[in-house]
Amino acid sequence: MENGAVYSPTTEEDPGPARGSRSRLAAYFNLGRLKLPQRVLKVLQLLLSLLAFICEEVVSQCTLCGGLYFFELVSSSAFLLSLLILIVYCTPVYDKVDAGKIKLSDFYITAGIGLVFLLASIIFVSTHDQTSTEIAATVFGFLASFMFLADFAFMFHEKRQASRLRKPETTTRAEAVTEPLNA
Repeated sequence: MENGAVYSPTTEEDPGPARGSRSRLAAYFNLGRLKLPQRVLKVLQLLLSLLAFICEEVVSQCTLCGGLYFFELVSSSAFLLSLLILIVYCTPVYDKVDAGKIKLSDFYITAGIGLVFLLASIIFVSTHDQTSTEIAATVFGFLASFMFLADFAFMFHEKRQASRLRKPETTTRAEAVTEPLNA
């Protein structure tokens, strides 16, 4: 038997640089793992936290700088963590890690970022000097924190719906148990 007869049914030709409708870098990104509302929330979180960080970086001087520095730390961390979560959901990394662990991490990270970002925005509002860039930074900070908290609420609702579907219906036994346990 010659090699061509053995290998021909199982091998295929080199598809070349483009394989199907998606090629190169676009083949690695898949936004379909997230539902549309959550996809929109994730993109808004990313965009608003970046805008809050940029506006905060434009501030040239401050009198009480503690709130500004805390807001800077939180907004940059929120941007980087939301970018990381979005990358994990949209790349093949999602397939290599347990999906349950990714969703649980996303759940807690989103809740934590939302609460800390809200706290940082409140502190920054109470300590800023009323310049337009500081006001813009706090507006974007509040909007970003609300997006994080809305995403947390969405995930919490999904989690409750999934637990209700999995929970078996409990039935109570009408007759009393009269047999001893050690019989």
